Amino acid sequence: MKTYLAKKETVQPKWYLIDAEGKVLGRLAVKLANLIRGRNKAIYTPHCDTGDYVIVINAAKVVLTGKKEEATEYMSFSGYVGGEKYRKLADVRRDKPEFIIMHAVKGMLPKNRLARTMLTKLHVFGGATHPHAAQNPIKLK
Repeated sequence: MKTYLAKKETVQPKWYLIDAEGKVLGRLAVKLANLIRGRNKAIYTPHCDTGDYVIVINAAKVVLTGKKEEATEYMSFSGYVGGEKYRKLADVRRDKPEFIIMHAVKGMLPKNRLARTMLTKLHVFGGATHPHAAQNPIKLK
């Protein structure tokens, strides 16, 4: 029996909808990373994008356990001397709640060009509405 290697042309991606309200961030990020990578499929091939599209709603209502709510900071660097900026999780949740989930999922993907294209299949929204109703996403728990 020969090993089956998926090709980009043969993969038929699906659309999934996940409600992040009340879900723990790390556990949700693992689930999302596996879906957009295609790890849940029998045809998974590491060098090919076999993943599905994922829509996440209510990103602002994601939960962190323990003292992570107060301790988590996001760092950005402008490239200039003294250009480091630190933002608390509460500020990020207020201003751009989509960033919290995107940042967590990005850290769980491989660090290469393929992962950057996989990340474009993740659509995160802070509220309960999304513009992808025409794709008929399958609702997951």
